[in-house]
Amino acid sequence: MIPLFHDFEGETVLVVGGGPVGARKARKFAREADVVVLSPEFADADFGAAERVQAAPGSEDAADWVARADPALVVAATDDADVNDAFAGAAREAGALVNRADESGGRDADSVVVPATIRDDPVAVAVSTGGASPALSKYLREQLEDELAGAGGMADLTASLRAELKAADVPPETRRDAVRAVVRSGPVWKALRTGGTNARQTADDVVAGVVGNTEWST
Repeated sequence: MIPLFHDFEGETVLVVGGGPVGARKARKFAREADVVVLSPEFADADFGAAERVQAAPGSEDAADWVARADPALVVAATDDADVNDAFAGAAREAGALVNRADESGGRDADSVVVPATIRDDPVAVAVSTGGASPALSKYLREQLEDELAGAGGMADLTASLRAELKAADVPPETRRDAVRAVVRSGPVWKALRTGGTNARQTADDVVAGVVGNTEWST
């Protein structure tokens, strides 16, 4: 499998199954997509902003429900393999992606694995074992969370620096060196992680050391 990021803004995700797994998938996708959860009953769990539709679809109903929802992704998360098979098949017929919550290891074409994700917007890092070991994915995510603290702030800061260096007509190679120096600067990371107000000034000092001009900023 090749990891990709998919933009679900404005798309619909159909989750079939209202148990704890369906609830977890619904919460994840509801951060961006319009999520519809289809189930005869729902676990006492948080489904985020997902719309819950109480129904008990059988295998023969899958194509109709998929056509009605017109999803970009179907999550098959029931405890009935036949129902999951039917919804996966209907999704593929409709050109939608499929996530099977009851499968691990090898996957069919058009299948996706939902990874463990660490977010510090606009930075997102995903960890996957290809569905073989969700427990390991979760463990690795927890180990990485501290390492990535401040990454979102660093992304915003260096984006601003790149734009300002370009506006100041700093040569491309020097711009790259300056931004790399900021990204590798321990004091800048420390300022971002502690929430201090001097992260920008610290970064400016690093850039000035590379550019050789303390008045480069516009």
